[in-house]
Amino acid sequence: MNGADDGDLARLFRSALGGDEKAYGDFLNDAAALVRVWARRRAYPDLDPEDIVQETLLAVHLKRHTWRNDGPVKPWLYAIARHKLVDALRRHGRHTRVELGEVEEELASAEAETARDWEIGRALEVLTPGQRSVVRAISVEGRTIAEAARSLGMNETAVRVALHRGLAAIAKRFGRE
Repeated sequence: MNGADDGDLARLFRSALGGDEKAYGDFLNDAAALVRVWARRRAYPDLDPEDIVQETLLAVHLKRHTWRNDGPVKPWLYAIARHKLVDALRRHGRHTRVELGEVEEELASAEAETARDWEIGRALEVLTPGQRSVVRAISVEGRTIAEAARSLGMNETAVRVALHRGLAAIAKRFGRE
């Protein structure tokens, strides 16, 4: 759906928010494809675009309540991806310039976009202990894959697998509720 109409994506997300598991899976696949293309265009040598994709999908789940269901999805999705890219650059010690116009709307609603602790806990409760520790380290605490691997005594591949499976489990759980 990379070139698809925003309306199609919004309809999928509305259905997903209404409890349609298939629509949620389709939405996540389409959203991941959009963010993947976007992140690859902004790739830096020491940043994996797939990390940005995974971080964005988790944030979409945690911040789903911030989307206005009468509005477009792509700008909301890209705003989240932009925040995740900036977070990743900060973790890697890079600085980036962001035009005020790009974030003006998000700054105005920053408080509304903050995930509540109970929402994060609810999302993490479906995970195995290993997945929970990986998702918490990377998505909540903001560690890199390498930092999480070191602190958890795992190799980076195992961390990536646990992160991917954990995010998939969260997505599956959300689709059922």
